[in-house]
Amino acid sequence: MDLDEYAEAIGAGSEEAFALWLARAERAIRASLRSFATNVDTEAVFQEACLRIWMAARWFVPGDRPNGLLRLAVTIARNLAKTEAVRRGREAPLPDDPTEIPDPATLVSPADPFLVRAVRKCIEKLPPRPRQAIGARLQNRGRLPDQALARSLNMRPNTFLQNVTRARRLLEECLQRAGIEVPR
Repeated sequence: MDLDEYAEAIGAGSEEAFALWLARAERAIRASLRSFATNVDTEAVFQEACLRIWMAARWFVPGDRPNGLLRLAVTIARNLAKTEAVRRGREAPLPDDPTEIPDPATLVSPADPFLVRAVRKCIEKLPPRPRQAIGARLQNRGRLPDQALARSLNMRPNTFLQNVTRARRLLEECLQRAGIEVPR
């Protein structure tokens, strides 16, 4: 369902249209703030984002993709949360690119440079889609569900999981070829 069908009425000041839109959009907006729950008051951020959407709706023009107002709300909410987290000194902002693969040095003990090099080389050898999927999962560190990660990569959830599984298998094989035993 494209929630942009409410955008024009919300822009015209219809509280009823905003309530209907919010009833359908709330879950997605709150889910986008999950990773900030321990660092900021996500309820305050959610309310501020809703207020800003209410004010911005009069200028909003739906684009080619569905749910543009919802995407705008999620962006506003996450930016507010990032700003608040940085202001409080509690968390560095998350990268804007959900496919950015974290440096393997941050995932393993820095005392083992051989393992770090081997993981880097193996990640570089992965095919593009499995590399994107496993990179998103590693970067996310469990903050968002796989369905959200799949959407961020324009993949179906099942395709995303197949790519993660393929990446894990290929990484395991690559590390074993490098003489590193991967526990099961």
